[in-house]
Amino acid sequence: MKNRTIMGGFRTINPATEKVIKEYTYMTDDEASEAIEKCHKAFIKWKTKSLTQRGKVIKAIGEKLMERREEFAKLMTQEMGKVIKHGFQEVKLCAGLCEYTAEQGAKELEDEERELPEGGKGIITYAPIGVVYGIQPWNFPCYQAIRYAIANLMAGNGVLLKHAENCTGSGLFLKEVFEEAGLPKDLFTVLIIDHEQSNTVIENEFVRGVTLTGSAEAGKVVAQKAASVLKKTVLELGSNDAYLVLDDADIALAAETCVQGRIYNNGETCVAAKRFVVVESVYDKFKKAFVKGMKGVETGDPTKRETGLGPMAREDLREKLHNQVEKSVENGAEILTGGKLPKGKGFFYPATVLANVKPGQPAYDEELFGPVASLIKAKDNTDAMRIANDSRFGLGGGIFSKNEKKAIELAQQHFDTGMVFINSFGLAQPNMPFGGVKDSGYGREHGGFGIKEFVNVKAVMSLNS
Repeated sequence: MKNRTIMGGFRTINPATEKVIKEYTYMTDDEASEAIEKCHKAFIKWKTKSLTQRGKVIKAIGEKLMERREEFAKLMTQEMGKVIKHGFQEVKLCAGLCEYTAEQGAKELEDEERELPEGGKGIITYAPIGVVYGIQPWNFPCYQAIRYAIANLMAGNGVLLKHAENCTGSGLFLKEVFEEAGLPKDLFTVLIIDHEQSNTVIENEFVRGVTLTGSAEAGKVVAQKAASVLKKTVLELGSNDAYLVLDDADIALAAETCVQGRIYNNGETCVAAKRFVVVESVYDKFKKAFVKGMKGVETGDPTKRETGLGPMAREDLREKLHNQVEKSVENGAEILTGGKLPKGKGFFYPATVLANVKPGQPAYDEELFGPVASLIKAKDNTDAMRIANDSRFGLGGGIFSKNEKKAIELAQQHFDTGMVFINSFGLAQPNMPFGGVKDSGYGREHGGFGIKEFVNVKAVMSLNS
């Protein structure tokens, strides 16, 4: 494999072919500082625009994304190995986020009036705060950037993006789309910088908030850095989401859905199904159907629509995943299918199922960011929920049961996560909050919640004389 890092810059590499796509040069410190100041100056003008004016631009961005969706889907597949059909779905989701934000943003951000206890009028204004810095990963090159950028642009803020190096082209593509749709120049700025420079960006006087999607370890570093300069953060971190198959579940539906939930986006999704906690009375039946489904996943060229599983995004990520599988096996886990490094070009890894998964194994304790499923047997429904919550993470999860009312009650009262899917696997919905608890982070995006994360909730009071 060609070296990703070069003097003063880096190369992006196609994970399916291992061929170099493009070389990039890091910005100098002065160039980065100048770009941030330009973003701030653009913000000063943008914040005076009405909510209606902002909404028109946001809507146009969504329309432009759909116009160029084929081009963008191909670019994402080239940069991080996403199967092409998932790229189209991602762009469509992002266009939906733009449309929802354009339509609902004005309602979420409009002034509120309240009578004061001793007479007079109070006005609550959701004022933009300035430039918001986003540090984003590679697994959803369009969505990860869109979901925080669109909300903050609608709120009147300026936006900086440090995208993952291997999808730098996607970040620059977004900037092009935004400006084609009418967003003022420099208001959305892509910073091509390294980690050390990123810390300096957090300290920059024009940066007023920081949001990161990534690992819990990265979240701790960014949160500490931002806290040291008293800046708010929103963190969407990793997870090892549990999907519960209860004793009254539709096993055929559960097995089919869980296969899709595990391999979607090549298994590289924060909120993907990862631990499959199955009640003992239906365990063998589910295991048989689930393993059969995972064995049937077609791995191959991600540019072909029939492909179900493409390569992992980078060689080091595949090595980490395989090490986690091997350590789990050394500690008692059993491979039911997959688990072997394939030969040939590309960073492919087979759809894998591990059984006899217990605490002390990476397959139980850690996040497996790739197409590896952890199959865990529970004594009964109560034990299944205990196992689900026996995690330092808490992003999402799922429950399979024919009793929808009971499943919803379990989700509301007992599942210690930010999102729960009933008899389904899901990623995100524009009108529902997205985010987690515990080591999966804090803060929310989507559903009108993200649009208020980085605003100044300002109280204006006019008292009667």
